[in-house]
Amino acid sequence: MSQLITGNNIPLSEVYWSLVNKADKKFSKIRDLPFYERSRYENYFFKVFKVYTQLWKFQQENRQKLVEAGLKRWEIGEIASRIAQLYYGHYMRTSDAGYLAESYVFYEAILTREYFKDGLFQDLNIANKQLRFLARFLMVCLVLGRREMVHQLVEQFRRLIDECKRTFQENDFKEWKVVAQEIVRFLKSDTAFMNIRPLRYSLVLDPNLDASTRRASRSLRLTDAILSSYHYNEVVKYSELTLDSFRMLQCLEWEPSGSLYQSAGPKMGPNAPTGASRVNSQSMTDPTLPPNPRKAVLYRPSITHFLALLATICEELPSNGVLLIYLSASGKIGQASLPPLGARSVTSVEENVLRDFESHTIKQEGDSSLQIKASGERPGQSLRQTSEDAVEHGLSFGSHGLTGPSCIYPSDLVPFTRKPLFIIIDSDNSTAFKNICGAEKGETAALLLSPSHTPPLISADFSRQPGGSLFTIFLTTPVQAFCLLIGISGSDIETDVFTKAERVLSSSMNEWASTLAASDTLHPVWSQILKDPFLRRLLLRFIFCRAVLALYTPSSITNKINQSAFRLSRNRYHQPLILFKPLYFRWPMYLEEQASSLYLKISQCYKASSAKSRINSCANR
Repeated sequence: MSQLITGNNIPLSEVYWSLVNKADKKFSKIRDLPFYERSRYENYFFKVFKVYTQLWKFQQENRQKLVEAGLKRWEIGEIASRIAQLYYGHYMRTSDAGYLAESYVFYEAILTREYFKDGLFQDLNIANKQLRFLARFLMVCLVLGRREMVHQLVEQFRRLIDECKRTFQENDFKEWKVVAQEIVRFLKSDTAFMNIRPLRYSLVLDPNLDASTRRASRSLRLTDAILSSYHYNEVVKYSELTLDSFRMLQCLEWEPSGSLYQSAGPKMGPNAPTGASRVNSQSMTDPTLPPNPRKAVLYRPSITHFLALLATICEELPSNGVLLIYLSASGKIGQASLPPLGARSVTSVEENVLRDFESHTIKQEGDSSLQIKASGERPGQSLRQTSEDAVEHGLSFGSHGLTGPSCIYPSDLVPFTRKPLFIIIDSDNSTAFKNICGAEKGETAALLLSPSHTPPLISADFSRQPGGSLFTIFLTTPVQAFCLLIGISGSDIETDVFTKAERVLSSSMNEWASTLAASDTLHPVWSQILKDPFLRRLLLRFIFCRAVLALYTPSSITNKINQSAFRLSRNRYHQPLILFKPLYFRWPMYLEEQASSLYLKISQCYKASSAKSRINSCANR
């Protein structure tokens, strides 16, 4: 009777397996809930979590009896893994970093306790469970920024695959080999620069705006974001997280004072696995930080899924909230995506860089052929007129090109402009979305559009060039983007020079922010978001990106970093009038001069470093 529930004749093992089945059913339901069913998910999450808390507590209190009844160690690990998945899934829907920290706690406990070790090379099922655990733990560590653990897990993951291929049928592990290749490519893309400066917003490193904006009738903050990136035959991604989406995800998070936040979500309390107290120590908390904007990361979304989520967020958007929409995809018929960085032709570089940069190009005053009228001055121009060419004006988020249910058009976004939108389009057909200007239904949309052509990169080692978009790199790590543009790879970077360039950029951006805040001509759509640190930083980095691409011209693809040309020209592209789609405003002329000056200052940092390296090289010969 020792294995029977008191007052009942139900064996402990039956109670346990009943709880397991109940938890599994609820887990399957919550896993399949789409992003747009947010209220249903919130209610269901705590019900599922309650069941798993009961299950975890029950097996702890009755561990010995359950083991005697046949409970395997890997089955305990499976419960811990499910709880970790619940935490991570909730983080991806709420952006509460506390849940991400709790997910790490459980995955680390599984790793240290080696729950899946017994029978690993005797049972193919257990081997697959261990590989799935490592792959999921890798994702958590990657998003959390624990790079040392990532590299440790990658080595363990690859060794395990090799050992399993020798023990079992090699064909059973082909998919796992692809997963290993994905994470290796992903890490090679950013590892060299990753630890120099965090992608997240740092109160220490990033400029703060203290001045009040003159023309802002209200102050809005970023509360939600939709991030979606897809290119056919995407080279650099891990699972369903592309490199561009990962960078934007990190860019819209707060950098805590320690490695992890204190969890704000449900706790397992004293029943948590070993390691919880160590990871969630008080030294790693930063309670002064505001919550992260809530983000939804979509990979190859159908248009119905995308619109349903967009409608849900707009419906729930607070009165002082802004929704950021980041779309990165190809938009040209017969062209899957932009060529890889570092592999593009240098023919007509200056023309290609600037030709379709209308959303943020410097226009010449008084030239009617170049002047684009503001939305209110374009009679008869609307999205209805451009709909005839809709096939050419969309972004492809599927494998069927620019047709079908996976293509997003500018007209798809217009109905949602009744709420404040901050739209970033990173595409070779980004200028198609300028047609949103003037078609808004209530709120003026803020648009940041990428250039349609990306300049070639100068590098002695093209294989080291990262994947992803140069425009997105400028928005997330501008100094790194500058380095890549002039041919400096991570292996060549000098930390002190990089830090100096970061300080120059940070100081200049702080001045730009103050200039914009004090401007009497700044359009309200920009002034009302300047108080938000994430949106302000994106806008300032966009200004830097525009200035760099407008001024930079490599003289030859064969040039090395020591020979690359930095040309400052006052041609028809370089005038003091800057036009940001869809808002046409004049800001003080010296702001443009500051942007030009900053370009030269940063380039001089690396020129001086390069000259020093050449001298040292000659001296050592």
